[in-house]
Amino acid sequence: MTRHFGVLIPSTNTTVEIECRLLPATYQAHVGRLKSSGAGSFSPSRDEDIDYQSRLLGTARVEMVILAQTSASLFAEDYDDVVTKRMSAGAGVPAITSAQAVGRAVRALGARHVAIVSPYSDTVNERAARYFEKKHGLDTIALEGFGATDAYAIGQLGPQHAREAFARIDRPEIEVFVVPGGNFPTMSSVAAWEREFKKPVVTTNQASIWAMLRAFNGADRLPAFGRLLAEVPADAS
Repeated sequence: MTRHFGVLIPSTNTTVEIECRLLPATYQAHVGRLKSSGAGSFSPSRDEDIDYQSRLLGTARVEMVILAQTSASLFAEDYDDVVTKRMSAGAGVPAITSAQAVGRAVRALGARHVAIVSPYSDTVNERAARYFEKKHGLDTIALEGFGATDAYAIGQLGPQHAREAFARIDRPEIEVFVVPGGNFPTMSSVAAWEREFKKPVVTTNQASIWAMLRAFNGADRLPAFGRLLAEVPADAS
């Protein structure tokens, strides 16, 4: 049986679709693109685009919709609640943000102490640490950012940026490396990172796929993409 899910991405994103193609053919992603609200780099997308694209995904009879724009959730206290309601109203199915998926995935792995390694600036990273603490009870022990100023710069980053950051900041009390950024290509590197550093890695697109597999109660396990998708642990929240 083929399962269908919708993914909303910023119009500048060139990575999410590629990483969704790594899934078994029985899971099909259908993508809608969103224009920035114009409030600055990494700001939320326009409400009218979210409404419109969610309605279009609903006509494809998707079973859930994911907003793959982690940074958007960091800018307003109630953003996750507001935007998932808009998405559900448009598509007529459950919705989740990738930021929610990341936080829940870390908790599902039984962890609370994380390091955030992202393409973002220090300011956006600090917002991320506050978000994950307040919304998901996670304690951020270390922060590393690559200072990317826009999505185009993120898409040009390579996995070595994250690997080198892990090596700089790794310490025993870090339970999980969190790597937000839906346009940062990471999926194919997660398993190797975990073998080297002996701890789980949770990324935006990987966590979104975990949330989809949990929602569909699928039996598939994807060990090529790290412990989260090898085990698909239940949501602890």
